[in-house]
Amino acid sequence: MKKLFHITVLLLLMAGISLPVAADDNGINSPFSRYGLGLLSSQSQGFNTGMAGLSYGMRDGRELNFKNPASYSALDSLSFLFDAGISVQNGNYDSGKVSTNVKDATFDYLSMGFRINRNLGMSLGVMPFSSIGYSLSSVSDPVNAGSMGEVYSTNSYSGSGGLHKLYGGVGYAPIKPLSIGFNVAYMWGLVEHYATNSYSDSDAQSLSRTYSSNIRTYSFDFGLQYVQPLNKKNSITLGLVYGLGHDIPSDSYFINQRQSSSSVLSGDTIVAKDAWTLPHTFGVGLSWNYRNRLRVGVDYDYQKWSDATMPVLTENGNQLNYAASKGDYSDRKKITAGVEFVPDPEGLHWRDRVRYRAGFSYSDSYTRVRGGDGPKNYLATVGVSLPIVNSHSNRSFVNAAFQFERVKPSVAGQITETYLRFSLGITFNERWFMKWKVE
Repeated sequence: MKKLFHITVLLLLMAGISLPVAADDNGINSPFSRYGLGLLSSQSQGFNTGMAGLSYGMRDGRELNFKNPASYSALDSLSFLFDAGISVQNGNYDSGKVSTNVKDATFDYLSMGFRINRNLGMSLGVMPFSSIGYSLSSVSDPVNAGSMGEVYSTNSYSGSGGLHKLYGGVGYAPIKPLSIGFNVAYMWGLVEHYATNSYSDSDAQSLSRTYSSNIRTYSFDFGLQYVQPLNKKNSITLGLVYGLGHDIPSDSYFINQRQSSSSVLSGDTIVAKDAWTLPHTFGVGLSWNYRNRLRVGVDYDYQKWSDATMPVLTENGNQLNYAASKGDYSDRKKITAGVEFVPDPEGLHWRDRVRYRAGFSYSDSYTRVRGGDGPKNYLATVGVSLPIVNSHSNRSFVNAAFQFERVKPSVAGQITETYLRFSLGITFNERWFMKWKVE
């Protein structure tokens, strides 16, 4: 009964704390977030943020790895894990002519995990899936408009929102070397984009366009891990993951309005039915473990975005059409490599249990920009995991990581983004379920 009470309290905390955080400013300021569903979250956690998100072949009962749910079967039967993380970053945006800096903070994840039965573990959590945030404008040269004198126009573009994910999953080991698992998630969020054409003269009519989608859907991810001991000191783990692609049953709205300084002169709304699609995703990872002191791994992701759809506006004279369309996405590939070293994971001294991490990843974009390829993403990370001191057997950690990320456009003249990011997470891994004997 006490176990159920603690789990219920933490679930309420997750719903009451994390969801309002996710609903606020998402901490994104990137013009590339105006395409598709926005910028995709890395979905890294405290244990692997310092390894650039390495996950598919990572398996340890003292950490939560929701990117491969097969790992839940390794959770310690005596422990309850609670994991949360945030990030702060400084972003530099350089167009070649203008450079600016923006500082942001983001909510990364909140999760918990515990063992249900022998070889059967479970995890619950919430995190962002994608984020949208940008504001752009351009001013034309003034033109002579007769009695109105010189008039110039301003084109403004902005967007906000993104998708969030609330997941639950289980992992089971039917035989010792093999584990399987799955995550089922509820996804929700607003995708909103605004475009306005206005004039310096208040008598001139302005044009306002709004693209809005209130998305409610699900996701399903399957994972597998196979552990192969090489000898008493070495083992390798193969990880495989698959994410189900499907249509999203949510309507999208295009609102077109022509306005004067005091009123809306004309307007119409077009609805695109079930215009969004989530792609099929595939991942494979391999890790090497030496005496639980050294872990080295590599992951490869492939996301089949080219088959996915999104709502697109087309114009034929005065006729406007807003409907599902392919061709604005590209298949996304990502490769990640990482390493972790700990002097002695069971050491009596605090310094022996400090974990040191490093990683690198490269990925291309799933969206196309003005008909061409999207930007390339390069990420280098270092991190450290510091034990929270309360006893020599303590397994709770503060996880810190520094990241250098560069988003380089494929087309000349577009904005190059550079980020310096600090991520902080805390992992509580406490022996809630231990039965004490008194003699």
